[in-house]
Amino acid sequence: MRIFFTLCGLFFFGPAAASGLDQLQAFWANTHSAQGTFAQSVATKSGRKPQNSTGHFAFARPGKLRWAYEKPYKLLLVADGEKLWSFDADLNQVTVSKMDKALGASPAALLTGESLDKHFTLTEAGVADGFEIVDATPKTADGAFARVRIGMRDNLPRLMEVRDNFGQTTTLLFTEFQPNPRLAKDTFRFVPPKGADVVGE
Repeated sequence: MRIFFTLCGLFFFGPAAASGLDQLQAFWANTHSAQGTFAQSVATKSGRKPQNSTGHFAFARPGKLRWAYEKPYKLLLVADGEKLWSFDADLNQVTVSKMDKALGASPAALLTGESLDKHFTLTEAGVADGFEIVDATPKTADGAFARVRIGMRDNLPRLMEVRDNFGQTTTLLFTEFQPNPRLAKDTFRFVPPKGADVVGE
């Protein structure tokens, strides 16, 4: 679950010459839903070989998110606006929690929250590897995350790097990003599979 929030990261819109923060703010004003694919890499402080995974996502503001890992394992997370559901297909187990407790000041709040800077202080961080960089620092020191770094290019989020307080860094590359798509009605609906073990609220 920590990897999911670590992961959950960003997306956006604005003129090519605009700063990263300008693009991020314009994205929030103009993009209310999105879908796409991602590649994720998780590196630990110990320097062990990174864990790599791929999948697809969708979100709709406020409070709705679907994040599906496809390789090398299957894990589905669905936030329906009230609850966050996590389904581990291998274990046939569902974990459910309230949205406010689950997302809070996690990076996912930058996507699905009610305001852009409610939980984070946003600052320009220059240009790196062709990306306009925005740093998002938690406003409270009691969370699990030290910093979220967002890489913007061509008015879209291409990169997200999350450093947590456990020495772990999660990097997300958004290989596809489609703003304001036509999403299926059941995109953010989750019903526990028959026979699954349901844990939580």
